[in-house]
Amino acid sequence: MLSLVHNDPWLAPVAQAVDDRHDRYEWRLNDIRNRYGSLKAFASAHQFLGFNYDKRRHGWWYREWAPAAHYLSLMGDFNGWNRYEFPLENVGNGIWEIFLPDSEFARRLTHGSKLKVLVQSQIGEHERIPVYIKRVIQDEGTKDYDGQFWNPPTPYLYKHAAPQPKNEPLLIYEAHVGMAQETERVGTYKEFTQNILPRIKADGYNAVQLMAIAEHPYYGSFGYHVSNFFAPSSRFGTPEDLMELIDTAHGMGLLVIMDLVHSHTVKNIREGINLFDGSDHQYLHSGERGNHNLWDSKLFDYGKTETLQFLLSNVRYWLEDFRFDGFRFDGVTSLLYLDHGNGLVIDSPWKYFDGNVDADAVTYLQLANTLCHELNPQAVTIAEDVSGMAGLCHPIADGGMGFDYRLGMGLPDFWIKVLKDQPEAQWSMNEFFFTMTNHLPQTKTVAYAECHDQALVGDQTIAFRLMGAEMYTAMSIDTPSMTVDRGIALHKMIRLFTLTLGGEAWLNFMGNEFGHPEWIDFPRFDNGWSYQYARRQWSLVDNPNLKYRFMGEFDKAMLDFVKSHPVMQTPPAWMLQADEENKTVVYERGNLIFVFNWGFRSIPDYEIPVRQTGDYQIILTTDDPAFGGFGNIDASTKFPSEQKGDRVTMKVYNVSRVATVYERIP
Repeated sequence: MLSLVHNDPWLAPVAQAVDDRHDRYEWRLNDIRNRYGSLKAFASAHQFLGFNYDKRRHGWWYREWAPAAHYLSLMGDFNGWNRYEFPLENVGNGIWEIFLPDSEFARRLTHGSKLKVLVQSQIGEHERIPVYIKRVIQDEGTKDYDGQFWNPPTPYLYKHAAPQPKNEPLLIYEAHVGMAQETERVGTYKEFTQNILPRIKADGYNAVQLMAIAEHPYYGSFGYHVSNFFAPSSRFGTPEDLMELIDTAHGMGLLVIMDLVHSHTVKNIREGINLFDGSDHQYLHSGERGNHNLWDSKLFDYGKTETLQFLLSNVRYWLEDFRFDGFRFDGVTSLLYLDHGNGLVIDSPWKYFDGNVDADAVTYLQLANTLCHELNPQAVTIAEDVSGMAGLCHPIADGGMGFDYRLGMGLPDFWIKVLKDQPEAQWSMNEFFFTMTNHLPQTKTVAYAECHDQALVGDQTIAFRLMGAEMYTAMSIDTPSMTVDRGIALHKMIRLFTLTLGGEAWLNFMGNEFGHPEWIDFPRFDNGWSYQYARRQWSLVDNPNLKYRFMGEFDKAMLDFVKSHPVMQTPPAWMLQADEENKTVVYERGNLIFVFNWGFRSIPDYEIPVRQTGDYQIILTTDDPAFGGFGNIDASTKFPSEQKGDRVTMKVYNVSRVATVYERIP
């Protein structure tokens, strides 16, 4: 019996299914090793397909795998876009190739040359972008996309090694390069490097997660409809600009995680890989199974060797060529289940192994995790999975899938439900605590109260749900507002509560740390192609006369707190008290006492249980005036405990809408 089942009796009925899952992975991995030598060698398609230089023959090979195609030819501005001058040769096994010797092409096919490949197939003749192209640009006039021959005369030279692991939790700053500037336009890699990385570092985060990196034709897709998997988005600058961003982040001690979209691809024919060779099953599932109707996109066939090679080569490419430190795998739930997890209720362990599960997709993710950690043992892999797939974050050798973390996707959903649908009088302290802690301790979780999803049009950030329109009229420090005071107080409490209970890592979307007031809306037809809401207003938190700075300062203090006190690395919290009448939760984690008063009454001499005798002191309180609090608690006060029979208690001033952390004085 694999240890995944041995350590979780709930999985006992599916022990054989766990074994079968592991056997499928082992069979596929061994088959790859037997045929290609190693998983790393298998994941090297980008070094054969696409454009690759041959030092021995002094020239460039251009190759495509297009088994159903009838004819391919290379064209571009280097030959006046002549469609038929440079045909590729079909050399077997679906491989088409052409050699471009320096003697003939060195002065014609130059760095930055625009190009496409003409493909003739059963669906006709189409101009396509090479599948493994490493640079794609959009023509400002025609809005059409072209591949670019990318061969800079001076390759980027990295200066910094990736930071070494520290004894602190993973604190992720989720960011979008294009909307990271304040002006109403698309930001650049260089601007992000110069202006945003220093903010992330100063705020106390130790990792940045970059969204929308792989090229995507529709900006408003947030990067989730990828067309060109090996091309960093040219909207933000050059590949070398992205390399510099990552290198600079490493020099600051920041890890850089890529939001990797391997769960689906854009259905566009002109820009993407769909129907490239004229068949609907080249890299994708054929027929209806190849459609993701909810996302209006196409789905990969993970059981196909060439698809596995394409995706795993993509993983290797981003890790090696750009030195990303890992991935947040997007849409894992959709990838795992044939119904994409829509309405899925897990009420039996069989739901993780029945006919609704795509076994080939499971094996792909196991191989991807194996490859990531073979290439970089310190790589971080995070699964966006809401189903809680059995063994998701367990070692593959134990029967798991090998991810380091899963996203705690139920946590922001809970806060939306609470703030949107429940009056404060109905808030349940037991439910608050249970929801935050309801995950297996062996499954390392990235906790978050909100991410980019909650900020999109049609939803609201926590700050806006709490303060609404008064964020536009009452955020001056000279303007009194009970709504804003309540909103700031609860904003701080929700984040600290989620951080200290919800997981072993933390994620924040840029701007949410200081309560950014507005939603995200990318330019589109319905808003007149406006960039008004596709930006971040850093001037709000930088202005000392606005209350945004209070939330920003608390966020810094909160991260400093979990770095100096190993709360998130300790065993799960111990509930000490859930006072429904006074809306107070008291718990212990990491030998610290946390008191959260979610109610509207302040209670002097409020008695709480503690587990150790001695005097206690305050080490963090949301009521600190530096964080927009009112200073009702004297942080210099010592709080003695008292033995009452077999109970130890302590009296504190339990202030309304305040969270306070107490530490026993040695």
